[in-house]
Amino acid sequence: MYLRAPEPKPEPKPEPKPPPRRWRVSRPFLTSLAQIAAGVVLTLVLLLAWTTLHPGAPRLTSQDVNDAIEQALASVTPPPAIAAQVFEAVRPSVVEIHTRVVSTNGKTEGGRGSGVVLDENGDILTSLHVVADAIEIQVFFYDGSDSDADVVSKDPTQDIAVLRAKVLPDNLIPATLGNARSLRPGDEAIVIGSPFGITGSVTQGIVSGLNRSFKPPKAQDALKGLIQFDAAVNPGNSGGPLLNRDGEVVGIVTGLVNPTDQDVFIGIGFAVPIETAASAAGSPPY
Repeated sequence: MYLRAPEPKPEPKPEPKPPPRRWRVSRPFLTSLAQIAAGVVLTLVLLLAWTTLHPGAPRLTSQDVNDAIEQALASVTPPPAIAAQVFEAVRPSVVEIHTRVVSTNGKTEGGRGSGVVLDENGDILTSLHVVADAIEIQVFFYDGSDSDADVVSKDPTQDIAVLRAKVLPDNLIPATLGNARSLRPGDEAIVIGSPFGITGSVTQGIVSGLNRSFKPPKAQDALKGLIQFDAAVNPGNSGGPLLNRDGEVVGIVTGLVNPTDQDVFIGIGFAVPIETAASAAGSPPY
């Protein structure tokens, strides 16, 4: 009997080498780079042309070339972000509100919120729940000054109150009121206020929806016709302005939704449209 020797196993084929990795550069980056290069080249060409056409002119130095390059780079520097521009324009019109209230156990407690200067008389628009039942109201202005304030008008059905400061700063800058009726889902939404007492905070998002309803905690009735947005808001933002990309006040922040019943933001905030809010103060044309 013949035994068949086992056939040798074929040698494994070498694995093909992966193709070399190619770096992908985004189109906006290439566009910006091309703009910068074009600006530098154009500037240098103009300088050389000037030297050629005017032989008597001083010859170009390395400093001249460096200055030309810096000017070309500066000409394509992007402008500040929309939220940064809005913040700089509106921040002087936003106030921080401190209150003192007597709790159910008879102890005095403090509260905080935000507001926006409505006119040169010192009228301030805010949320009613920020100042409800307060025995003392104090507003802090952008320049660091402060004043006691009184409630001069309110609309409980819309959670809106108007305060009037007793002492005004030398340079009081009212905010510009916009048109909430022109808002569309997806528009920029910018909020300025003092969440958790952190003064002068700005957040940015979009308008998420219109004509929403929201029932605040401990309230009997729901607020209607509200603007829904996703710019971050937390306790202390209530009463502050909701702004569009032009820095116009289009709403007053009134609340946030959290299914855990905690006062922290999870992506859904609401604001009273400025047409409704300003009508509590009788501000024309509302």
